[in-house]
Amino acid sequence: MKNLSSIMKQAQKLQEQIAKLQEELADRTVEASSGGGMVTVVANGKQEIVSVKIDPEVVSKDDVEMLEDLVLTAVNEAKRRAEEMAKDELGKLTGGIVPPGMF
Repeated sequence: MKNLSSIMKQAQKLQEQIAKLQEELADRTVEASSGGGMVTVVANGKQEIVSVKIDPEVVSKDDVEMLEDLVLTAVNEAKRRAEEMAKDELGKLTGGIVPPGMF
C-alpha cells in the first residue's frame, strides 16, 4: 500500500505540472509565414491563432485564390509548430511520453 500511495502522489504532482504547463503554453507563441513572408501567422501553445498579417502587396482582387492558399499554408504551419512546441514541453515532464489525445 505504501507504494500505491507514493505512485498516486507522483501522478497527482505530474497532473499539476501538466496543468501549469498548459497555462504557460497559452502565453508562448510560434510564427509561420508563406509566400516569402507575404502572410505571417502567429499561434499560441494552445494551437489558437492569435494574429494574421498580410502584406498589402499580395492583396489583389484578381488573385484571391493565391491569397487564400498563402493564408491556409501559414495557418497550418503555425498550428503544426504550436503542436510540436507543446509536445516537446510535455515530453520534458513525462520523460518523452505524450499521452494519446493530448493534442
